[in-house]
Amino acid sequence: MNENQRIVVGIDGSEYSPAALQMAGRIASALNAPIDVITCLGWSDFYLPSHLPPGNLEITVQLEAIAKRLVEQAIERAYGQDRPQNLTTAVKIGPPAKVLVEESRDAQLLVVGRRGHGGLLGQIMGSVSAACTAHAHCPVLVVGQDSEAGPEPERKESRI
Repeated sequence: MNENQRIVVGIDGSEYSPAALQMAGRIASALNAPIDVITCLGWSDFYLPSHLPPGNLEITVQLEAIAKRLVEQAIERAYGQDRPQNLTTAVKIGPPAKVLVEESRDAQLLVVGRRGHGGLLGQIMGSVSAACTAHAHCPVLVVGQDSEAGPEPERKESRI
């Protein structure tokens, strides 16, 4: 299978991660494509492991272990026992938007969750999903929580 057929899913362990994984799984199944799940340890350049004083590599190893556990938990919430066979995971070091845009170079689709909650200027997307949609090298799908995750709006019947 051509590597450019892969679907990259960027997750961060938030409540939007399982919805992004589920959508990516449905698309990957329809296209018979592999799924690469990526989470990032995003520090500023000053804090990248190459700049950490000697002996602090242990911190990086601990953070990677936590990130891997968050990825596995999100995958479990998304798929339960029906985890796709063609799914791989990776923890990358660097700013999430930059890492995901780079990963999009050889992907057919990039899937990310929507984290915006209305803060600055009423944003409907977070900064990572906005940067990915603006700069990715492939189509980007931004997924919000699915309707099953939250309470359904109250419906009122009107009778004439």
